[in-house]
This record gives sequence, C-alpha cells and structure tokens, in this order.
Amino acid sequence: MKFLAISGSARKDSTNTAMLRALQSSTKLQHKIEVFDCIASLPVFSPNLEGDSLPTSVYAFAKRIKASDGLIIASPEYVRSIPGGLKNAIDWLVSRDEIIGKPIVLMHASHRGDDMLEQLRLVLETVSERFNKDIFLKFDLMKKSPQEIFKYLEIDKNQQLINNFVSEFTQYCQR
Repeated sequence: MKFLAISGSARKDSTNTAMLRALQSSTKLQHKIEVFDCIASLPVFSPNLEGDSLPTSVYAFAKRIKASDGLIIASPEYVRSIPGGLKNAIDWLVSRDEIIGKPIVLMHASHRGDDMLEQLRLVLETVSERFNKDIFLKFDLMKKSPQEIFKYLEIDKNQQLINNFVSEFTQYCQR
C-alpha cells in the first residue's frame, strides 16, 4: 500500500512530522509512506485560483493525494483548534475529487488537543465518507526532539502499536 502522511505543522522541527517520519521508517519494508511536510508552501485558499489558475504547489499536493491508497494525518493544536495551514490545505481539496472516498485516519503526538481532534474529525467526515475515526494512534511526544521521538517509537511496545495501526488501516483501505 502507498500512504501519504500529512503533517499539519509548519514548524521545522515539528513533533508531528518527526512522528510521521518515524512511522515511515518503521514500516518501509511493508508499505510505502510518503511524508508531506510542506503545508506552509500552499498559498491561502481562494476559489478564484481553482481550475486553470490552480497554483503549482496545490496541484502537486492534490496529485500526491490521488496517487495514495490512504491518508494519515497528524497535527498539532493551536489555541484548541486546527492549525490554519492544515485547514487551508483541506480547503483546497473541498471542490476537487482527490479526497472524496479517500481512506483517512489520524495520529496524534500529544496528551492534549482533544478540541482540535474533534474539529478535525468533523471536517474530515465532511470531505470524505471514508474517514475512519476509530483507527487512531496517539503518543505523548511533546517536548521530545526528533531524535528522541525516533528512539521512543523504536521501543518494541510502540513498534507493535504502530504495526497494529498500519495493519488495521491497510485492511480498511482494502475494503
């Protein structure tokens, strides 16, 4: 399977991006996981730029989504809400067909953020009938460096959680 793992963070040393890169590293033999960590490169959504005026970065993003078998999204929360960059990325997809019917699940890298997760679940249920809120993986990784995250996620118990998550998502994508 080929998954696109989208980081909702624009931060260079993002906890969520590091978690997704560790996921990518731990499953590379079983699945191809591409990490998209370029949320900040997408211009602000405008219906005036859709169609023939679609920005190149948005086209490339939509093309990656279309080529994937499923999406894994991990995002921080900003002021108890979805970060603007991630919401903007989703807004670009609303009138396109790449996300319709695309299997989507969430990962989360914090012990907090429940308000954001609830909002994100509502948005994703709206844009894809294949969003699965029950396939979810959460780690408390706040305040850890990317290197510490990789090391933490290499622990056998965490590898098992990752393998179970990816296996369950794979089965869901194949249905």
